[in-house]
Amino acid sequence: MSPRVTDEPCFILHSYPWSESSLILEAWSRHHGRVALVAKGAKKPTSQLRPVLLPLQPLRLNWGGDAEVRTLKAAHWPGGHVMPTGEALLSGYYLNELLMRLLVRDDAHEALFDHYTSAVRQLAEGVVPQPAVLRTFELLLLRELGWLPGLATLGHSPIAVSATTPYVLMPEGGLREALDGEAQALPGSVWAGIQRALDGDAPFTDTLLACLPGLNGLRPQLRTLLHYHSGVRVFKTRQMVLDVQALTVPAVPPAADHPQLRTE
Repeated sequence: MSPRVTDEPCFILHSYPWSESSLILEAWSRHHGRVALVAKGAKKPTSQLRPVLLPLQPLRLNWGGDAEVRTLKAAHWPGGHVMPTGEALLSGYYLNELLMRLLVRDDAHEALFDHYTSAVRQLAEGVVPQPAVLRTFELLLLRELGWLPGLATLGHSPIAVSATTPYVLMPEGGLREALDGEAQALPGSVWAGIQRALDGDAPFTDTLLACLPGLNGLRPQLRTLLHYHSGVRVFKTRQMVLDVQALTVPAVPPAADHPQLRTE
């Protein structure tokens, strides 16, 4: 008999059309990792699946089959938060892109699934600053995959970082002392605090708080690690955010209407 999974906690990471009436889903499940599912008839207006198969909200899915693409049997929303909106929606899509690029199929990461659930809930509620949520998940993702160097010691040595010395995080070399002019550098006290939070009993909540003093410096350094390990130069969702921001920047008035821009 074909393997069958029932009532599995999942999120939809991505979907795309398959035939005139069906969808292929990239779902992330707590116990089975990332799986590809075909949702037959999900594009039909009368389909009961159509209003349920939305990204960034918790779902319970049933599926069967032993092929690379399994067949979705049922789906329901168990309650809880709904999809984030506005800028938070783009932030959620960014988290999904990270998982699509960095996780292989059929490889479960239950702790990371729980961290993702917390991150999406925080984005939907809109209480915690979005950058703190994103940096927290990036750190936990890199740690889960074994790509985050130790943040309490210098490089790969046992030498503890100095609380007041600024350091920069390198993809393979770990922390090194910052050079003059490296604005993204963070003091050792911040790095060590993040390491303690990651090692604590409540890593998502603790890391969220530990990130707050270093949000501006963490962003470019963690992005360097993510680009290095994913092999991409620009994430699609990041480019989308830049494009949206470019559309909202007010145009510069013509020189005739702007005295400072007039030429003699």
